[in-house]
Amino acid sequence: MPKPNSNSATSGNARPKTRRPARSRYTKAEISEIFRRFSIQRPEPKGELAHVNPFTLVVAVALSAQATDAGVNKATKVLFEIADTPEKMLALGEEKVGEHIRTIGLWRNKAKNVIALSRKLVDDFGGQVPRTREELTTLPGVGRKTANVVMSMAFGIPTMAVDTHILRIANRIGLAPGKTPDAVEDILMRVIPQEYLFHAHHWLILHGRYCCKARKPDCEACVIADICRSKEKTCDVPAPLVELPAQVIG
Repeated sequence: MPKPNSNSATSGNARPKTRRPARSRYTKAEISEIFRRFSIQRPEPKGELAHVNPFTLVVAVALSAQATDAGVNKATKVLFEIADTPEKMLALGEEKVGEHIRTIGLWRNKAKNVIALSRKLVDDFGGQVPRTREELTTLPGVGRKTANVVMSMAFGIPTMAVDTHILRIANRIGLAPGKTPDAVEDILMRVIPQEYLFHAHHWLILHGRYCCKARKPDCEACVIADICRSKEKTCDVPAPLVELPAQVIG
């Protein structure tokens, strides 16, 4: 009788290979220090999208896909003055909504989504914007990132809305290596200290926009240059840790 192959996957001693979850390249103490410095640099980071209530925020964030926040604000200024509730938006109608947002990319499809999400809010949620990600993502035109933004900005629920800036720098510096926004979000939500989580996505967006830029990071202006493990960094001396003038997420 042939002896069983000890290397066989069917061997009683064989263990199935499991892929290790991606991990941050930083220790807990280093991550805490990174966000401590960000909190001093920008104590109260703000989003740029203009809104007056949770409903207009949902609409604004949904409209901002493939568009600038400044462009969305310009298009929605009058729209939100006359339709700041789902009921008023439905009364306005798809054609009128489209006229207001015509300057935004993909405006026809977005006008349909605005009416559809307004209808669902009225029919399924009593005209109120839900607070959970599961419910928010049932709204037409609302994905995970939009839901995270709304949960954070409208309801003060700590989330991580991973945009292109966060996806880029999370991988560049090794804070949260991941191929997809969901993968990066999962790591960041696990490793960022709770006391810094509420503002963390704003800090990372601003850091990516104004310092750790896509084409060429400005390492001399970086307050975490001494901690950073990016292969691209050109400086090991951190910039002075001072509060910066107010900047918005736009």
